[in-house]
Amino acid sequence: MSQTHLQKKNISTSIKENLYKLWSFPGGIKVSGNKSQSNQQPISTAKTARQLIIPLTQHIGQAAEPIVKVGDKVLKGQILAHANGAISAPVHASGSGVITAIEELPVPHPSGLSALCVVIDTDGYDQWIECTPLISENNTLNTSNQSQQTINTLSNEQINKQIANAGIVGLGGALFPSAAKLHTAEKMHTDTLIINAAECEPYITCDDVLMRRRPEEVILGILLIKKIVGAKKCLIGIEDNKPEAYQALLSCISGYNFAHKTNSAEPQIEIIPVPARYPAGGEKQLIQVLTGKEVPSGGLPMDVGIICHNVTTAAAVYQAVYRGEPLISRIVTITGGAIKTPQNMEVPIGTPIRDVLNQAGLQQDKIEKVIMGGPMMGFALSSIDVPVTKATNCLLISEKGELSTPPPAMPCIRCALCADSCPMSLLPQQMYWYAKARDLEKVQDYNLFDCIECGGCSYACPSNIPLVQYYRYAKTEIQNEERERNKANIARDRHEFREERLQKAKLAKAEAARLRKEKLAKKKALDAEKAKQEADKADNSDDSNGDSKEKSKAADSADLIQEAIARAKAKKAQQQSQRKNTENLTEAQQKQIDEANTRRRKTSQTD
Repeated sequence: MSQTHLQKKNISTSIKENLYKLWSFPGGIKVSGNKSQSNQQPISTAKTARQLIIPLTQHIGQAAEPIVKVGDKVLKGQILAHANGAISAPVHASGSGVITAIEELPVPHPSGLSALCVVIDTDGYDQWIECTPLISENNTLNTSNQSQQTINTLSNEQINKQIANAGIVGLGGALFPSAAKLHTAEKMHTDTLIINAAECEPYITCDDVLMRRRPEEVILGILLIKKIVGAKKCLIGIEDNKPEAYQALLSCISGYNFAHKTNSAEPQIEIIPVPARYPAGGEKQLIQVLTGKEVPSGGLPMDVGIICHNVTTAAAVYQAVYRGEPLISRIVTITGGAIKTPQNMEVPIGTPIRDVLNQAGLQQDKIEKVIMGGPMMGFALSSIDVPVTKATNCLLISEKGELSTPPPAMPCIRCALCADSCPMSLLPQQMYWYAKARDLEKVQDYNLFDCIECGGCSYACPSNIPLVQYYRYAKTEIQNEERERNKANIARDRHEFREERLQKAKLAKAEAARLRKEKLAKKKALDAEKAKQEADKADNSDDSNGDSKEKSKAADSADLIQEAIARAKAKKAQQQSQRKNTENLTEAQQKQIDEANTRRRKTSQTD
């Protein structure tokens, strides 16, 4: 049996297996698709603009932090700004050239806000950096089983790091950094991976054309995501008005199953057509249709063991892992009556919208509105000189009369059609009254933040009340109040911290003064004690010196006495010796002596 025959047999078997049990979601409306205008052409490639304006805030979370400066020369794919925190994503250059400015510039936003942007004057060469893929792109689905073997040799950490470095975010509109989302899902042991291929918004066909033209990229990207989150099964939900995209994915999966001899009784990936009912492409609505599980109010799909990604996000994961390319471009649907050739175009991020529209054949005299996104959830742009961002999935340029302009709003007639159409089972009428009255506490009691702003209630309202605008206003006011409250709390905490710090400093100062005083008192006491000891020592020394003097004086007196006695004895001895010398005198000598003694007596008497 030939390989082609086996593939056809597998396709037939897969179609039968995809008679999958479906659930439903409340509300929803039928709207005209208007998709055939743009999905008949192949994906074209936009020319690199002379100047690229690349915002640093293209994702939920903290804005990326620039690492380049004015005057730097950059290459295509080079990182311009690092992720700034866990919920952030890097931003890359979508063309080569020189950075001429880093400043606040207008960006696509309903309020016309500005954001920090890196401006690149391109050089026309589109010179790439050296890309480092994790897997060779030559490993395709249909040739061998080398692709899956190579995927299995990669660790989840390697793949997720490559996704993070590529700056990939949710390209279905949420713009949540994909690496952070996948890392959380991996830790929570997610059971089911759902790939959102519904694309329910009118006019938008970028996902449809991607699945038709590049199904291998989508499937290989899905396999990488599935490996990271460890999901046991993967469901691709696609609206039943996309038969070509369905067939392309089905053929790709069948080829994969044949190449890898996968047991068809337990398919790794299932494609499930769902009824085309707006907003079937809403994350919570698609989960409910495919699994019957309802995401709790205020909760996330991961709370019920599910993670949801868009097909375009899966293709971006493929490009990061198999080509090593960061997210620097995306497919944009360019459609509407004022466009000569409606089509899907791969556009470098940062390209001015005016350049994109001109390449698609903009008919300036026919323009009525320029809408980024679809007619239900998109918003009008005040200028077409703002850049394409990662969030730009569609540019709808309507001509006069193409999009019905609702007449002035009339009073509510309490028909409840808004409630019947709400896919979240909310009470739009009550939310409208409280939002209009600015009773922001009460409107939250009706789960305002569960509203996905699909616009179904406004579409169904016979009084033409712009309900979604009131909800958006209320959400903005609540968020502003919350920010102000947080600022006040931060200011109060800072004030209390300052007061506490000053009080601690005061107490510490008083304690230091007390310790110094005690130390000084102790020092004085020690000095006094020391002085007393020295005085006592000195007194004892004086007493000792006095006794010594007395003893010395007594000794001197004794010596004098002894010397006097000795002299007296010597004199007496001399006298005796002299007497002995006169005993043997002659008469003449005795006579002389006597005469002398007589004279001495006479002299003494005379005196």
